[in-house]
Amino acid sequence: MPFTETTAKLTDEGVLAMLQGAIDAAKASGQPQCIVIVDQSGVVLSSFRMNGSRYLSLKSATAKARTAASIGAPSDSLPDHAKLPLAAATRGEVTGLRGGLPIRSAGVLLGGIGVGSGSGEQDEEVARAALAAIGADVA
Repeated sequence: MPFTETTAKLTDEGVLAMLQGAIDAAKASGQPQCIVIVDQSGVVLSSFRMNGSRYLSLKSATAKARTAASIGAPSDSLPDHAKLPLAAATRGEVTGLRGGLPIRSAGVLLGGIGVGSGSGEQDEEVARAALAAIGADVA
């Protein structure tokens, strides 16, 4: 009976490539964004606030990234009946807002990315660009 398993993690270069992909997409859309990348346990690997983005969006972007990493699915996929209770129970660490996506490579969960400061659609578009920058799986 094995007591260990093989895991994968994002490299520093992967985090930087995701961040640059997100920044480029945000610039192209004309909407400055807050971008947060976490590992599979929710530890922040990168946090960046573009000039002109809403500073409080760093909090929502962090919650989106941690939610996506925790559930292995987009942050807005939480059931409607659970969104407010989970947000309250975790003091805002979990959110049902759109803009958080899991980071997967070959099906292995590596973490999550959260983007905030635009509309939910804009946030998710920027997150998808970051995933594409490293060839990650896109749901």
